[in-house]
Amino acid sequence: MSSFIVEGGHSLHGEISPKGAKNEALEVICAVLLTDEKVTISNLPAISDVRNLINLLAEMGVKVKYNTPEECEFQADDIDLSYITSDKYRKKAESLRGSVMVLGPLVARFGSAVLPKPGGDKIGRRRLDTHFIGLQKLGANFDYNSATRTYSITAPDGLKGTYMLLDEASITGTANIVMAAVLAKGETTIYNAACEPYIQQLCKMLCRMGAKIEGIGSNLLKITGVESLGGAHHNLLPDMIEVGSFIGMAAMTGSNLLLKNVGVKDLGLMPDVFERIGVKLQIEGDDIRINQEEIYEIETFIDGSIMTVADAPWPGLSPDLISILLVVATQARGSVLIHQKMFESRLFFVDKLIDMGARIILCDPHRAAVIGAGKFNCLRATDMVSPDIRAGIAMLIAAMGAKGTSKIQNINQIDRGYENIDVRLNRLGAKIIRIEE
Repeated sequence: MSSFIVEGGHSLHGEISPKGAKNEALEVICAVLLTDEKVTISNLPAISDVRNLINLLAEMGVKVKYNTPEECEFQADDIDLSYITSDKYRKKAESLRGSVMVLGPLVARFGSAVLPKPGGDKIGRRRLDTHFIGLQKLGANFDYNSATRTYSITAPDGLKGTYMLLDEASITGTANIVMAAVLAKGETTIYNAACEPYIQQLCKMLCRMGAKIEGIGSNLLKITGVESLGGAHHNLLPDMIEVGSFIGMAAMTGSNLLLKNVGVKDLGLMPDVFERIGVKLQIEGDDIRINQEEIYEIETFIDGSIMTVADAPWPGLSPDLISILLVVATQARGSVLIHQKMFESRLFFVDKLIDMGARIILCDPHRAAVIGAGKFNCLRATDMVSPDIRAGIAMLIAAMGAKGTSKIQNINQIDRGYENIDVRLNRLGAKIIRIEE
């Protein structure tokens, strides 16, 4: 198990650019299964979740060629369908949450798919009903084997377009259904579809491959099925969660940091939310500068009541940023109620922040009240274990803004979503040592 040793209290200076978006990468990599022609994807982050998904597709028979460390060619012209019923596939797929998005492409193109119950972050229930119900409405048959914890989807007569109203605006569920619908016969209408930038990017890539999709960027998608798709080139957006992470680090450490090429128009309400908890941002074209020389102060609502920060569907705040905002609030002036609506276990890491001296009341699995200390380095160092990607990066931010030296174990979780984060931050003035235990 790898760990970080973090010496807190060091400010950051210089420039840093976010890597390609992890969540978008997982979607568009699965989409290469929809065609037998070459698909090239650029700006890929070198993180374990992306590498593992690429390796999984390679073992299915997808030809993979790296043109550069950040650009990869895929060609799925010789898929071994027997592999997806093997124990080797089951073990690999169940350890990777992103593997769920192979279902739509496999069913649409080959008429069948198998998926073990996928893994990923331990942040509470992450049901897959939206995926399966959507595929069933397109005409697929669904079966779950409780003994092997395996899902089977078949469509021997092909998929057929239909109208559906999604029970939740699931991002991965929308991605799976869209990828299935582009090869279904007739027209598919998806209402209450997720419309995050990464879904928009997936739809644009599919259109370049020959798909017919209307309503991109809205929650009402109309898809006219086509016989087949061709190749395309796709460039990933910057990772908005990395952008939010760097803003949080700069705020916590009183730093002067320039974030380059962040994709400002695709950040939604995120910059506004950081400003509401007092972080001073200056947008310069497609860059963001944070010059946090003084402690920040949390706003109140117009009537004077305590600010509430909550996640919401796009263009609202991503749930992946809630842990970061909670940590940043611990040393602000003022109070804020953090409301994580989507996952019931994502706030449980706050016990470690309380050990560090943070004034936090965990109201229930979804809400935490934070009373800011109103000074830099208000937290004290401690030892922590990262339970998931976003809690892990929040712990790293807390350690960077604390007095003393902290240890964070299980940083493999952080590596799943952040490329060489210790190396990149040390170049800016952080003091982080990676150790293998």
